[in-house]
Amino acid sequence: MADPWLLMWLEAPLQSWGADSRFGRRDSLDFPTRSGVLGLICCALGRSGEQREWLERMAHYPQNVIAYVRTRPAAGTVPVRMVREPLLRDFQMVGSGYIHKDPWQTLLIPKTGEGKKAVGGGTKMTYRYYLQDMAYAVITPLPQEEAETIASALQNPCWDLYLGRKSCVPTDFIYRGLFASEEEAELTAFAIAQKKQRAADFRALQGGHDGDVLALNDVPIQFGSHKMYRDRRVTVIPL
Repeated sequence: MADPWLLMWLEAPLQSWGADSRFGRRDSLDFPTRSGVLGLICCALGRSGEQREWLERMAHYPQNVIAYVRTRPAAGTVPVRMVREPLLRDFQMVGSGYIHKDPWQTLLIPKTGEGKKAVGGGTKMTYRYYLQDMAYAVITPLPQEEAETIASALQNPCWDLYLGRKSCVPTDFIYRGLFASEEEAELTAFAIAQKKQRAADFRALQGGHDGDVLALNDVPIQFGSHKMYRDRRVTVIPL
């Protein structure tokens, strides 16, 4: 029996899908990463640790994404227009306001690699970027023997689910069904978007196709304290 296709609907006021940013600037891709989606499934299942064997099985499955933006009425003969909000930049201070002499509070203050007091007292400035008012249909096949377990977990998650960062809480149901083909999953996503008055903006297809091809280091090999990733190619196609 063929592996079923999972449809996930990811919608929230804010989403952030980091692929290669570190330290003080945390960017976001325009669409969900493979590591972010697999991490979301792990949260639903209540799986922690490295998960090397499971991630190795999942690495063979593609992930395709359709991005949807809000539509608004427009004057003239055109009934609607697509509206894509700009990236939101959030300025944060990490480690400020804590008392150095308090043994518990000092654990929250950034330090050097040797555990010593950092230059400037330990307070660090960070810039974090978020996608605004986007919705994504994420379509990926699942192993036949795990599909029902994952589907059940997405409807009754063990841990909180979030869209990239823990501050990005979903505002609609994520699980939207298991399907016999990718085409059936796409038709369902199209119907959801119509009800929500959203229009397709672009596709992010795994592999090389006609369009802008990106190399992303977002296929997880190992989760846990020491995360490891490998590359994949993704083609972004405007719609």
